[in-house]
Amino acid sequence: MASTSLSGPGLAPRSGQQPKQLVVFLHGLGADGDDLIGLAPHFADALPDAEFLSPHAPFPCDMAPFGRQWFSLQQREPARMREGLQNVKPIIDAYLDEMLTSRGLRDADLALVGFSQGTMLALYAGLRRVAPAAGIVGYSGLLVAPDQLRGEITARPPILLVHGEQDAVVAFQSMGLAKSALELLQVPVTTLARPALGHSIDDVGLAAGIRFLADSFAKKQA
Repeated sequence: MASTSLSGPGLAPRSGQQPKQLVVFLHGLGADGDDLIGLAPHFADALPDAEFLSPHAPFPCDMAPFGRQWFSLQQREPARMREGLQNVKPIIDAYLDEMLTSRGLRDADLALVGFSQGTMLALYAGLRRVAPAAGIVGYSGLLVAPDQLRGEITARPPILLVHGEQDAVVAFQSMGLAKSALELLQVPVTTLARPALGHSIDDVGLAAGIRFLADSFAKKQA
């Protein structure tokens, strides 16, 4: 049974002040919020006024005896993945709304950073928010049901997609397909291919994500 109230680890702003930005990490299948919160100190170097949250997905992983999932991937047909994302979107939207409101922040002060299944959710939810986030960084993921997006898109945040060329879990070609679909809908998207990298985040991709969010927040504040 899923909980509609998400929880997980976080990191307060390095500045010691009230947060001016909120960065939310969305983990991959079979992991939990502890998996990505370790990236927060690296982002904090460039974003000292940002608070970082890494919620645990609401469902127990149904493909392993441990970990969490945003939706089931036992059946990977696009229609089933889209159904899973439709079901979890109200949960992540309610969480984001609550976290922003409680801090006096807006979507323009929000960034999403996803890995694998978390990237699928970040793209699905982020493109359907009432207002655009400052930015989305997606590692090793894909854009689910791009054919449905034209009639559903409500926000066009800037997006960075990073993918390893040797990814054996989510095909590297997924990045190019997502880029093409997003560009058709006038979503600003940048991509970074990482040679010899598998289903992971390397130092170059991490640094690119940090620069991208620092630039994205700066543009929102300008």
